Amino acid sequence: MSDFLPFRQKMESAGLGEAAIGAFERGFTLLTAGEKGLMPEEALNPANQVPSYEAITDKLTDWNPQHLAETVVLKLNGGLGTGMGLQKAKSLLEVKNGETFLDLIAEQIATLRMETGAQVRFLLMNSFSTSEDTLAALKGGPLENEEVEMLQNKVPKIDAQTMTPATWPDDAEHEWCPPGHGDLYPALVGSGWLDRLLVDGIKYAFVSNSDNLGATLDPGLLNWFAKSGAPFAMEVTRRTEADKKGGHLAIRHSDQRLVLREVAQCPENDLDAFQDISRHQFFNTNNLWLNLPALKAALDAEGGVLPLPVIQNQKTVDPREKTSPPVWQLETAMGAAIECFDGALAVEVPRSRFAPVKTTADLFALRSDAYEKRPDGSVGLHPSREDKPPVVKLSSEYKLVDALNQLGAVPSLLEADSLTISGKVTFQPGVKISGDVSYHDQIVSPSE
Repeated sequence: MSDFLPFRQKMESAGLGEAAIGAFERGFTLLTAGEKGLMPEEALNPANQVPSYEAITDKLTDWNPQHLAETVVLKLNGGLGTGMGLQKAKSLLEVKNGETFLDLIAEQIATLRMETGAQVRFLLMNSFSTSEDTLAALKGGPLENEEVEMLQNKVPKIDAQTMTPATWPDDAEHEWCPPGHGDLYPALVGSGWLDRLLVDGIKYAFVSNSDNLGATLDPGLLNWFAKSGAPFAMEVTRRTEADKKGGHLAIRHSDQRLVLREVAQCPENDLDAFQDISRHQFFNTNNLWLNLPALKAALDAEGGVLPLPVIQNQKTVDPREKTSPPVWQLETAMGAAIECFDGALAVEVPRSRFAPVKTTADLFALRSDAYEKRPDGSVGLHPSREDKPPVVKLSSEYKLVDALNQLGAVPSLLEADSLTISGKVTFQPGVKISGDVSYHDQIVSPSE
């Protein structure tokens, strides 16, 4: 077996704690043992009997003051959005009317506190790259004087030839990579926040991505989760063709536990079944509910490290230099913890609770009238869309955020099924899209 000691020494020198080191060591051990972490189709059943939001929240729609006092809202905020040409936190992108994701999140928390009278706790899981800009952006806002930051960890890249820590003298930052959002659990432990929250009487955590403005603390879901006594719950929603590559919910034959399967864990021969949205009908929104005492007990039972499936990614040490040495990057998904708990639950939520931004096409759609800002600061699909988001496709020249300005005014997508844009396209004010429409190299006026 390859020696883990050099990795431990490198991580300790970087100031990383035992929780992060232990989680990485587990992944490294699986990698060197030849464990691929794949989930073949034959080992799974579809998870198609998922209770609906409407069914479980019936008569549970009012805020429960006790539950609110026992809850923390935690937003994952570690992403830079480099795929869209950003060198700052994605949450600092403008969404609507000059407001950023972070502005709207702060507004959501402030509105919730004002309307309920409960000082609901709030945390951001920042990365080393997003911390400074995020904390600066919070100044002058409703969360300015609160301690709201929990830093995520980083892990070494593994030289694929020698199975030792990768080195890259030209830029030592390339020797490290994010550990995936499964790092939530080591970060909670290593930062001391898990123990701090428990001491303060916090029992429940609602976790979601900062780029998903539809993911707000919901009274019905909070009451249901608290009443259920479950250790863990995942919000899922119906897969569409646009979601067929996203992680889906399934039931494992061997123990009948709910599991999350990501595309990287799917054998190549099973990809057709993975992408069959009629077979695997639900995907993970990354809106999660955690029972913190149960999480603490599970971590203690596992020696401080949840046994999450490890995703093994083959990359090059410098992602922009394809001739640089090959490396392994290990990551975990926080939703995969659903398989770590007896009695974990899933609930089908409306599509309005899932409006993430991964590409400029997502952002273009979000800026349109197909999505609306609500009084509580959340942003979700317009009710007339009936949970069906418009499908926007942009050609490669619009990959970066700045290029969206070249498109001119954002057209109305309230009645659009799909919009495909390629080449130099400019929308004049007042354009309304209906049905399936494509434009290529043209100026689009309201009359068209």
